[in-house]
Amino acid sequence: MKTPDRLQTLLAEGLIDTVLRQLKSGKEADVYVVRCGGETCAAKIYKEANKRSFRQAVDYTENRKVRNSRQARAMAKRTTYGRQQQEAAWQSAEVDALYRLAAAGVRVPRPSNFHDGVLLMELVVDDQGDAAPRLNDLNFSQADALQHNATLIGEVVRMLCAGVIHGDLSEFNILLAADGPVIIDLPQAVDAAGNSHAPRMLLRDVNNLRTFFGRYAPALLATQYGPEIWTLYTRGLLVPDMPLTGRYAPTPGAVDLSALLREIEDARMEEAARLQRMG
Repeated sequence: MKTPDRLQTLLAEGLIDTVLRQLKSGKEADVYVVRCGGETCAAKIYKEANKRSFRQAVDYTENRKVRNSRQARAMAKRTTYGRQQQEAAWQSAEVDALYRLAAAGVRVPRPSNFHDGVLLMELVVDDQGDAAPRLNDLNFSQADALQHNATLIGEVVRMLCAGVIHGDLSEFNILLAADGPVIIDLPQAVDAAGNSHAPRMLLRDVNNLRTFFGRYAPALLATQYGPEIWTLYTRGLLVPDMPLTGRYAPTPGAVDLSALLREIEDARMEEAARLQRMG
């Protein structure tokens, strides 16, 4: 196996000891299994923007903070320096989110270092000690589907209480570790309070869980955890580990949150389709 140049740099600087194997190649990054100080870790090498299929959509980057006004101007003008800074901000968003969420007790890989576009973090393993599989690669009993859905709804709540929404949560970026699901891939994570698209993204994340686990536990298809969670959050009532009902009914005269967000999502998809046709 040829060791990537950016891992060669980490080897030379003593940040990692050995590169064992490639774990996966994804749309945003390649992941390798490495040894760091006697511990087996994951090394995530971010791909350059022109080599990724996932674009830095303005919906995700809205209201992300930059260090100074020069950077903000350069990013807005799309200068070479601005594109470099935007790329750095995109990569560091996942690092920042992981540290923030790990500190809040959310089930994410524990980060340990970030250097030269490489994120070193905990390797999530199954009960055999092997790299944990994605939910998409597994089948579940009804009981397990209900249990995992409940666990992940609790993690979504814990994330939101920490001010973070995943923004792209699905069965493709959740691993099943020996002790339960672990959420991964957070470069598109958004600030719940500072992003106007946050409600739609929260509902989409929760609906993705409902659709996936609803294949195995059809009763979940009738639940409305997303609107319930967001309503509690906007009222300042949401706390980790609070009991939820999965039911949502707008109060008389209030905006039907789920219906409104469906309309917004439909309009967004229609506009995306129109732009694709024009392109």
